[in-house]
Amino acid sequence: MVGNRCKIAVKEELKKLDLHFMVVDLGEVEIMENITLEQRQQLKIALLDYGLELMDDKKSMLIEKIKNIIIEMVHHSTENIKINFSDYLSQLLNHDYTYLSNLFSEVQGTTIEQFIISHKTERIKELIIYGELNITEIAWKMNYSSVAHLSSQFKKVTGLSPSHFKKLKDKRRSPIEEIGYLN
Repeated sequence: MVGNRCKIAVKEELKKLDLHFMVVDLGEVEIMENITLEQRQQLKIALLDYGLELMDDKKSMLIEKIKNIIIEMVHHSTENIKINFSDYLSQLLNHDYTYLSNLFSEVQGTTIEQFIISHKTERIKELIIYGELNITEIAWKMNYSSVAHLSSQFKKVTGLSPSHFKKLKDKRRSPIEEIGYLN
């Protein structure tokens, strides 16, 4: 939902500036014409009103792509990735995983693995709250090797077992954009 709202906001602002786009995706926009410095500045200001940022440097854009791939995979994908995630990320972004991992850690202050675990934990909370799947089904859906592995990782992050979390009256969740960052 957050991703779609962002895309809609970006499309609206591009239309206001009479810019034609071919692609508007999370963290990426492909515009048909050359953008003037004035249009770029207007777009930057307009996006800030939505809490969005116009990125100029390649490293920041690469980090956003990594985060968007993880968010898509954890929160929106219906299929399990059959290959190692580091290989998947490297193939998708056409960069060596060590480079991606070091860059991400340096800029974000956390590892890609911890970022994924944080997002998986929030997704597990969401699935528990919905109550449509049992813990075994959630473990399979979230690509865990076992319920024990899911439970262990969930408890490390939240301090609670999944079954204890399920019993809580006030089930606290974090917005997607706030997950996986060190405070």
